[in-house]
Amino acid sequence: MFQTPRALFRTLAFAEAVSWTLLIAGLITRAITDWAPAVAIGGGIHGFVFLSYGATAILVAKNQRWGVGVTLVALFSAIIPYATIPTESWVNRSGRLTGDWRTAPTADARDARWHDRAFRFLITHPKLTGVAMLAAVVLLYVVLLILGPPVKR
Repeated sequence: MFQTPRALFRTLAFAEAVSWTLLIAGLITRAITDWAPAVAIGGGIHGFVFLSYGATAILVAKNQRWGVGVTLVALFSAIIPYATIPTESWVNRSGRLTGDWRTAPTADARDARWHDRAFRFLITHPKLTGVAMLAAVVLLYVVLLILGPPVKR
């Protein structure tokens, strides 16, 4: 399913949009029925997918050698409801999602940097990378849960 950067990025961009739907549905449910857990459920799912999308955007940006501007657009698109869908479409149409994972060094001088070698190690060990990314997202998610919501009622 995630054999290419395009497939991974597209999946998480779509999941982020779906999670916005769950959050908005939770907010509407709370407003209509005064059932607060609706926001906790939708918000919790959205928060986890939001962080997962951010991690994926950084991973794909590194692999695809996106510049800072494109990377920031991809990251900030998660803040605006449903903006990850047109962002994914734009980076795909512009050829920024073309190609496979960079698992082997090339003649490009950028492949000789220490972080590119570390990146290739991660890419060639997808299960380890997936577990590490999941652990990082879960840890950040737990820390954010402990800190509490951004706005107290």
